Amino acid sequence: MAYIEPSEFVTKMVDSGEQKVFMSTKDTFIRAFMAGAILGLAAIFAITVAVKTGQPLVGAILFPVGFIMLYLMKFDLLTGVFTLVPLALIDKRPGVTLSGVLRNWGIVFCGNFAGALTTAFMMSFILTYGYSIDGGAIAAKVSAIGEGRTLGYKEHGLSGWFTIFIRGMLCNWMVSMGVVGAMISTSAGSKMAAMWMPVMLFFFMGFEHSIVNMFLFPFSMIMGGDFTVVDYFIWNEIPTALGNLVGGFLLVGLPLYLTHVRTSPNRTVA
Repeated sequence: MAYIEPSEFVTKMVDSGEQKVFMSTKDTFIRAFMAGAILGLAAIFAITVAVKTGQPLVGAILFPVGFIMLYLMKFDLLTGVFTLVPLALIDKRPGVTLSGVLRNWGIVFCGNFAGALTTAFMMSFILTYGYSIDGGAIAAKVSAIGEGRTLGYKEHGLSGWFTIFIRGMLCNWMVSMGVVGAMISTSAGSKMAAMWMPVMLFFFMGFEHSIVNMFLFPFSMIMGGDFTVVDYFIWNEIPTALGNLVGGFLLVGLPLYLTHVRTSPNRTVA
């Protein structure tokens, strides 16, 4: 295993953020679409495993398979670009502007949502044989998740909104540690191990991931979840995405950048 020092891989993080800003609209959207679709499939896989085994930890242990697949294919999640792309802006890379950063985030959001929604429709179709039968235990489980993680927060008002915001922060703290962890080695096996641990942690702890939710909540509504699109966006997707942004950038990207790229002079002791 070849270990890469933080001073090297953090520079690679900035390079990656810059590259994503200048990527074509087509490439950005397709990569985001595939990331959303794969992560949605990983989410329903993990839930299926948890329901059939009765062991949520087993589902959490297996969920990172989807994250690893999409990362190795260089597909893009909104949570990842929240962490990497702003670094190119604060590093003052030529041609990188705030509008370019927001453009990237907007395209990735749309691509992730389209991919996750596509998987939601495909999975709901096959579980119900074209919506002709009940979706069974798995559909019931996802419907309960959708209701609990929208209306459940709504019951607590502003406190509920900030609860999901903080869960979003904690989520992307861990997910971004997985993204960054994959950069510490040139070995595929080592990359997988570094990604696996923090992603497993976030999933088992029930932290909120905006792209996973792009699959879960539409799927839940299709399967009969008793909440509205407005409930979903106000009491889940918006605070989750904002929390993901703050967690990924302020708790991972910025600290690494400030201490390994834009370092301060060493202290001199008399």
